[in-house]
Amino acid sequence: MSNLQRIIWLASYPKSGNTWMRSLLAHYFMPKGQAPDINNLRQFTTGDVRSDFFDAAAGGTYTGRTVEEWLKVRPAALRRIAASKPNHHFVKTHCQVVRTEGVDVIPPEVTAAAIYILRNPFDLAPSFARHQGCDLDEAINRMTNPDMVMGTETGIYELLGRWDDHVEAWANAPGLPLHVIRYEDMLAKPAPTVRALLEKFLKVQVDKPKLAYAIKSTSFDAMKKQEESLGFRERPEGMESFFAKGKAGAWKEDLTPEQVARLREAFLPTLERWYPEMLKETAAFAAGDTAG
Repeated sequence: MSNLQRIIWLASYPKSGNTWMRSLLAHYFMPKGQAPDINNLRQFTTGDVRSDFFDAAAGGTYTGRTVEEWLKVRPAALRRIAASKPNHHFVKTHCQVVRTEGVDVIPPEVTAAAIYILRNPFDLAPSFARHQGCDLDEAINRMTNPDMVMGTETGIYELLGRWDDHVEAWANAPGLPLHVIRYEDMLAKPAPTVRALLEKFLKVQVDKPKLAYAIKSTSFDAMKKQEESLGFRERPEGMESFFAKGKAGAWKEDLTPEQVARLREAFLPTLERWYPEMLKETAAFAAGDTAG
């Protein structure tokens, strides 16, 4: 099979529910009892920061240290990831859909489709602050920075950019078969939300008992208990707990009116498109009316 358009991206800004989605899909598609724990999700999915694929693409140990060096090797690494399984398969990414230095960060030649997991920026900011090991104001600075980049110790980067640019780049990527899932809808109505993904987008006939099992097995409490007993390899150094709150609306406890106002001002057009139900409440909170 020479066609390498096999990757179904599981894409998100960090702390938007990517691990949850990967685990849920693993529990649905793998035989009961065989789905991996949170530290072994690569048995079902892989990620675009896997150093072994970069080593293979570099013809030895990958030694890149700059974004430019990473971009030179990334296309070959992604071709190896795409070719690692014979058919369509899921690959996690936090990268934005951009072309930089003449390189497509999400190359069409390895891409079959994408599932984009979206989380409102008010709940995302406190979780992102914990993930980054910084305070809330700095987390908001990073979420509004068009040049925001994360990187591993091995010189593999993730081009994030601004939160709203990340969302819109994926949502509007030309020619990309895409399904968007809001984190909040997965919390409030997991069965119909995931059923729509499976039936309408992945064209899978849903097995209701399997879906119920997958949802129960990957509830926030179940994931948190796994982290408490097993740890979590993907948790950044210094971060106390990867699975901290996992609920919608915690922003009202965590953010100040000024911080809510900053997020609203920065991201208003994207909020109007994806979170219209939050506009009135966040406007009141930003104005200092926190009674509601």
